[in-house]
Amino acid sequence: MSTLAPPPRRTPPPRRPDPRRAARPAPRRFVPGDHSRRTRAWQIGLLMVLTVVAGRVIDLQAIQGPTLAAAAAQDRQRTVELPATRGDITDVNGVPLATTVASRNVVVDQTRVTDATLAAQEVADVLGGDPAAYLPRMSGERKFVYLSKNVSPEVWARLADRRVSGIFSEATTTRVYPAAEVAANVVGHVRADGTGGSGLEYGLNAELAGTPGTQVFESSAKGTEIPTVAASGTDPVAGTAVRLTIDRDLQWVAQDAIAAKTKEARADSGTVVVMDPRTGHILALATVPTFDPNRPAEAAAANISNRALSDVFEPGSTSKVMTMAAVIEEGAAGPRTKLVIPPQLKRPEKTWNDHSPHGTLKLTLNGVLAKSSNIGTILAAERIGGDKLYSYLKKFGVGEPTGLRFPGESSGYVPPTSKWSATSFGTIAFGQGLSLNAVQAASVFATIANGGVRMTPTLVAGYTGPDGVYEPAAESSGTRVVSEKTADTVLSMLESVVSDEGTAPGAAIPGYRVAGKTGTANRIDDSCGCYRGYTASFIGMAPADDPRLVVAVFLQNPRNGHYGGLLGGPVFKKVTTYGLEHLRIPPSGTPRPKLAVEW
Repeated sequence: MSTLAPPPRRTPPPRRPDPRRAARPAPRRFVPGDHSRRTRAWQIGLLMVLTVVAGRVIDLQAIQGPTLAAAAAQDRQRTVELPATRGDITDVNGVPLATTVASRNVVVDQTRVTDATLAAQEVADVLGGDPAAYLPRMSGERKFVYLSKNVSPEVWARLADRRVSGIFSEATTTRVYPAAEVAANVVGHVRADGTGGSGLEYGLNAELAGTPGTQVFESSAKGTEIPTVAASGTDPVAGTAVRLTIDRDLQWVAQDAIAAKTKEARADSGTVVVMDPRTGHILALATVPTFDPNRPAEAAAANISNRALSDVFEPGSTSKVMTMAAVIEEGAAGPRTKLVIPPQLKRPEKTWNDHSPHGTLKLTLNGVLAKSSNIGTILAAERIGGDKLYSYLKKFGVGEPTGLRFPGESSGYVPPTSKWSATSFGTIAFGQGLSLNAVQAASVFATIANGGVRMTPTLVAGYTGPDGVYEPAAESSGTRVVSEKTADTVLSMLESVVSDEGTAPGAAIPGYRVAGKTGTANRIDDSCGCYRGYTASFIGMAPADDPRLVVAVFLQNPRNGHYGGLLGGPVFKKVTTYGLEHLRIPPSGTPRPKLAVEW
């Protein structure tokens, strides 16, 4: 049996490469443990994240950057008002009556307080008080809450050293009154908000206040200023300083004297006005009860006002000076004119009496003034009539503003003749039925002392601006009321009042000629609209031969006596004696003229 061999295998010819197809590497198969693909995936993911972050950075820095930076700066920025230094008020010699000292207001930013309880304790340790009282003001979302005002710089420094988060301060000032009650009713006081509350502090607030400035700065999280950041703002402009005509020492003497007499007489109030008749300058303006402007909240409202200008009253016999001046100026009578004064003066409208019963008296016109006879004054006034009398009262300033422009001033009142009743002529002639304030009453006598020329009363001597330049206030040019001859005649008659023959011998001052007039007027009681009680007064001048001082004294509703000579005379003497010595006014060089009182 034969075995057949297999046919031989044919080998295919080699394949020619296709030139149209590029050579490709064989695909790489995934092999377990090979991290290259995973790494590439992470790289792609990281690149996407970086792209997003880069885009956000570009958005924040380039696009929103300025806006966000401004918002952040705004959040850190604080604007603090820089108070202007309030102008001082001084007396005529430059002695401060009101001045300003630096202080701080302590403030909390509640959003920056990290521990309210601890912060309250720290504040209480330095400022005093109960920590529980501060705690409610430490918590919340308010950025500006006052904790304490007008803290001294030394106290604030102690608190600042504790570095309490959220506690900071603002610069401010505190008004202080070194003389306390002296001239308080003239100077007035400042409210808690720094504005004038009464007196000249109120009336001259615009001049005294100045213009506040501002400070803009960035603060840290603790509320303290970042020193590396430039601050900006405007500088404050200081207020104008005011120099008064008031003499502090003379003011103190006047205030002390009237306070003692008011207490002794058990009066409701008392007032003293001291004036230089040549200029109208008021050297003292004292009233009691008064108040301490350093603590105005403790005072009654009535004691803060200036009674010398706000309160009006019927003057009584001190008003007879105007009647006598009118009669003499009109040539109707002279100081030696003889008058018969009956026990009573009977007129159709009324029967008039003097303050004390008497028989028939033979008095000169000078004697009528010296004895303060109501009947004699009416007889003299009848020689000129009501219209003439009224015109002179107005010339002397009754019912007219004093010119001081003082807050709360009352001008008084004298009714025009068209409104006079049947009895008005008689009462107005001797000082009832018209009203005026204490400064107006003093001005009447100052007009006589100044040769018949009325000077506008003034309390301000001048002003010192922020530049330190002093400018005197404008002086009054004066208004002639009566002739110099008439004024000298009335002045001589007023000297008789202070003689042994007059009603105020106790007001005499050794070495000086003194002229003056007593007043004891029925007082209107507002509670009933009736006459109840008295206004006791004395107004005088010295030296009578060359008057330099007019001193007016008033006591309202005294209960221990009521005669002006007995109550007002001693106060006049004490104040005037000091004033003459203090101002170095020489004694009189001529004797008092002798004018007959009786005939």
